[in-house]
Amino acid sequence: MNAPDSRANRESVSAGIAPVSIVIRAYNEEEHIEKLLRGIKAQRIQPQEIILVDSGSTDHTVTIAERYGAKIVGIAKEDFTFGRALNIGCEAACGDILVFVSAHVYPVFDTWLELLIAPFDNSRVSLTYGRQQGGNTNKFSEHCLFARWFPTERAFPQQGYFCNNANCAVRRSTWETLHYDETLTGLEDLDWAKRSQSKGGLLVYEPGATIVHVHEETWPQVRNRYRREAMALRRINTESHFSIIDFCRLFSANIIVDAIAAKKQKVLARELRSILSFRFNQFYGAWQGHRGPSEVSQDLKQRFYFPARTLHHHQEEAHDARRIDYARLHRHELDEPV
Repeated sequence: MNAPDSRANRESVSAGIAPVSIVIRAYNEEEHIEKLLRGIKAQRIQPQEIILVDSGSTDHTVTIAERYGAKIVGIAKEDFTFGRALNIGCEAACGDILVFVSAHVYPVFDTWLELLIAPFDNSRVSLTYGRQQGGNTNKFSEHCLFARWFPTERAFPQQGYFCNNANCAVRRSTWETLHYDETLTGLEDLDWAKRSQSKGGLLVYEPGATIVHVHEETWPQVRNRYRREAMALRRINTESHFSIIDFCRLFSANIIVDAIAAKKQKVLARELRSILSFRFNQFYGAWQGHRGPSEVSQDLKQRFYFPARTLHHHQEEAHDARRIDYARLHRHELDEPV
């Protein structure tokens, strides 16, 4: 759906619900994006529009998105940065609330969008982000990372500036005064959150707004991702360092914690090689990216790298949330075209 005039869009939304635009960044995501779009269509409240910022896909990503009514905005592949793609998407959007999702995620419940934007009823809230879980193709250690980074306890407001743009929302009026840094190699979300907090904005973590984040990375891709993010982190925060001693200590500690978790799940023999490979590439990439005069703060180092203590919590879910049946949605769409 090519978005009509911005003012008309805003006025067409029912009273009490702020206009919402969903912005998706994508490059050759035909394998995953349709499941995300089905999940959005299954939400109890619907966005005003979906914006796809495409950086030159050569597969059927754009065609699939157009079938679901998305507005397509292009960015040249050579001009792409994560921050620039977000700014382009935000500029094209008409919503008062801007929701960001990765093209390879999908919501678990039909209340995902509702819960993600609910905290904006508080006028001081500038950003919310939701819980992430891995899919069947994610590495075992990444499941462990997600469990640490995205716990089951709500934070309203959150003290630190950790967040993740794979499942996130910001207030448009705040973005208009704080655009995303287009020069960072990654972690543009943390940089934005830090600047927003410094100006009095509140950050909220809402675990009920859960998505599955699918990764199918090779080991070099894992290493490069953490290297790229570490390079960005050095620019965002210059208070500490990440030495070869940190690499050895964190590599060993995380392997032990992951191995204990795998043993409890009776999958240690199957997952041990994956655990060793993931943690090596994670921390070797981080060490490469941190080489230089200024690196990561102790607070963020703890959040990003240190293994979590074993905690036992029940996931807090909306009492009437319904898990989305993607198989049923697919069967229905075969009979009734979008």
